[in-house]
Amino acid sequence: MFFLFLILWIILNGRITLEIVLFGIAIAAAGSYATRRILGLPETGEKKILRNLPLLIEYVGVLIWEIIKASLAVMKLSVSGKQKPDPVIIEFNSGFHTALQNVLLANSITLTPGTFTLFQEDDHFVIHCLRPEYAEGIESSSFVKLLSRIKD
Repeated sequence: MFFLFLILWIILNGRITLEIVLFGIAIAAAGSYATRRILGLPETGEKKILRNLPLLIEYVGVLIWEIIKASLAVMKLSVSGKQKPDPVIIEFNSGFHTALQNVLLANSITLTPGTFTLFQEDDHFVIHCLRPEYAEGIESSSFVKLLSRIKD
């Protein structure tokens, strides 16, 4: 909540200066403290996000890189007359115990061109892939490795 208040403060000011950021930090801290006290919200959510922030930033970078690589592969498939789509459907269990990890994995797979999450319940996934090679190693992909490092 603190970061949302701070970002809102900066957006509403329309520019970033040291003075605006310092006042924003103070106002966002006071606003988030008052909001938590009035609504009786716990602080655990923000601490968990802060603890995992470097990992989430790394995850977004990996996601963008994987989207670029997959886009090029799908573009090559669509332009090439030699390769044809050979769709496959695979099932696997991620082994994740939190909904956050499973939902992030399902959405990351869907955002990556050439793959689509057909079904996800708990840690069970059903994935559609345009080509069999797109399905290779999906259970141990970079997404799975990064998401397994999320701390509770």
